[in-house]
Amino acid sequence: MNAELPHNFRHHPPVGDAAQRHQRVRQAAADFARLVQETLPEGAGRERALAITKIEEAMMWANAGIARHNMPPTAAA
Repeated sequence: MNAELPHNFRHHPPVGDAAQRHQRVRQAAADFARLVQETLPEGAGRERALAITKIEEAMMWANAGIARHNMPPTAAA
């Protein structure tokens, strides 16, 4: 079995500044989605929907990267 599989499917509570980094990613994605919504012409409904879906996907993958690879501080030995 792929060693990453169990890790990828478990809960990863925020450690350190992870919650703030998640929020920064969400805010940047929301800002970009608003720009797409406001900028694309009316006839570009399909393209707008796909672009916003891809922004959502990018946000989710970025947040997964923060969660999955955010290691707790090591305790002093």
